[in-house]
Amino acid sequence: MNAENVVHTGGCHCKSVRWKVVAPSSVVAWDCNCSTCNMRANTHFIVPADNFELLGDSGKFLTTYTFGTQTAKHTFCKICGITSFYYPRSNLDGVAVTFRCVDPGTLNHVEIKHFDGKNWDTAYNQTGISSYSKVQK
Repeated sequence: MNAENVVHTGGCHCKSVRWKVVAPSSVVAWDCNCSTCNMRANTHFIVPADNFELLGDSGKFLTTYTFGTQTAKHTFCKICGITSFYYPRSNLDGVAVTFRCVDPGTLNHVEIKHFDGKNWDTAYNQTGISSYSKVQK
């Protein structure tokens, strides 16, 4: 989706983890059915890593879970357990932001696309998801 970028802020439920991200006001979010995203009902949009900034001392409230290939870094708050963002296997140069964790007022539209994480390699090759962490010029 081509749109002007805005600054979104957000974080976890208890507000110990806070961040800001530069992304369009209309985003494509991915509803993944891999084992962990499915259990957490995590639907996320992907941005270039340089567009994401962890704020204040948020890092000390994060812990990370990995499984399988150990490539994705699933971060979550040590206090409330919410995954407000993580580092996805599909986009090693990006950050996946849970769209429901964005503070109200800056996301105007979210288009949901399915990512078949149960068949990860096929979905990766067919969806073009890797392009979402590239800087749009």
